[in-house]
Amino acid sequence: MSLDIETAYTIQGYAYVVVTGICVILLYGYVYHLYHSEKKGTRDYEKYANIALDDELDSKPIETTSPWEKKKNKGESA
Repeated sequence: MSLDIETAYTIQGYAYVVVTGICVILLYGYVYHLYHSEKKGTRDYEKYANIALDDELDSKPIETTSPWEKKKNKGESA
């Protein structure tokens, strides 16, 4: 069974619409995640945006995490 060219174009059109819809949903989900994290106060993405402007060796770190906190966050014992 072979597909004629019109059927192939129809399938391609539907696939394009479905993939575009999925990409739009993922994009809006990511934007919502960023906005929600910013409002809850878990992350301040404004600081991360300034990394490009303040890119010196002696710049202070965005977040300071000690090795003890890293182990605690991973659930390991100290």
